[in-house]
Amino acid sequence: MQFSLGATQAGKPAVEQDVIILGTGPAGLAAAIYAARADRKPLVLAGPDLGGQVALTNAVENYPGFPESVGGGDLFSMFQKQAERFGAVLDFSTANEVDLTVHPFRILADTGEYHAKTLIAATGASPRRLGVPGEDTLLGKGVSYCATCDGAFFRGRNVLVVGGGDSALEEGIFLTRYVSQATIVHRRNELRAGTLLRERAEHNEKIHFLMETVVDEIRGEESVQSVAVHNVKTGKQDVLPVEGVFIFIGHEPNTAVFRGKLDMDPKGYIRIDDRMRTSVPGVFAAGEAADSVFRQIATSAGMGVAAAISAERWLEENK
Repeated sequence: MQFSLGATQAGKPAVEQDVIILGTGPAGLAAAIYAARADRKPLVLAGPDLGGQVALTNAVENYPGFPESVGGGDLFSMFQKQAERFGAVLDFSTANEVDLTVHPFRILADTGEYHAKTLIAATGASPRRLGVPGEDTLLGKGVSYCATCDGAFFRGRNVLVVGGGDSALEEGIFLTRYVSQATIVHRRNELRAGTLLRERAEHNEKIHFLMETVVDEIRGEESVQSVAVHNVKTGKQDVLPVEGVFIFIGHEPNTAVFRGKLDMDPKGYIRIDDRMRTSVPGVFAAGEAADSVFRQIATSAGMGVAAAISAERWLEENK
């Protein structure tokens, strides 16, 4: 790793902060609010995905305080305004490298170098995508990666669930609270989910299975109307009329910048303790960069709050 010593790429002095936060999702901005209220004037490096996954959500109904639901983009905007009101600064830079072997820690971004006395990693995770036509254009218009977030919008409708692991079956079973039918599409002839989940799904009258099948295209104008599929064994093509497509083929934590620098689990999620502390003192993690289980706006925000409080205490203890 090559860093300039105390200078940005433009030759200006490196910016040094008490708290630098990577990521502007619920975890990052909740951390920013708390760090700012502690008068730490945190710097938030936004990265490429401004607002995280919440900013792409059409409507959020399960975040406390919004009984009539709130648009994901609107919720992000409120998070941002609240953080900035208390003195947080959003910088629309992307961190490309970090050096955690020195203190203050060094972050090399596309706009220059930053120094942090404490660092909060809130870089989130991204759902794996199918990479088929219509997936991006109909995102939030019938295409979803979160049944808990969006299932209630599909009451009485037919939907497609893509995947064969535990997440796909868990979310598919959850969707049957609302939908008329959930068809689970899996490319193999056997599901990868655990036995109990398979039995629950197989005994659920609203769940149907389409095995050895893959999605070729998601179709619709203003919203999802149908899905083109084909059987991987016979090659037979078909078009299924559905109004929603829920994709559960895994998540990828956005933690590549920390690879080899922080302890991670085999899937790349940052390991933390109950105070959001990572393997490097003074570095904390929150939200989906460290959470492979819940992945909710409220839980991520709570983790961000905990990370900011822990960072504040660490600064006080290490003056």
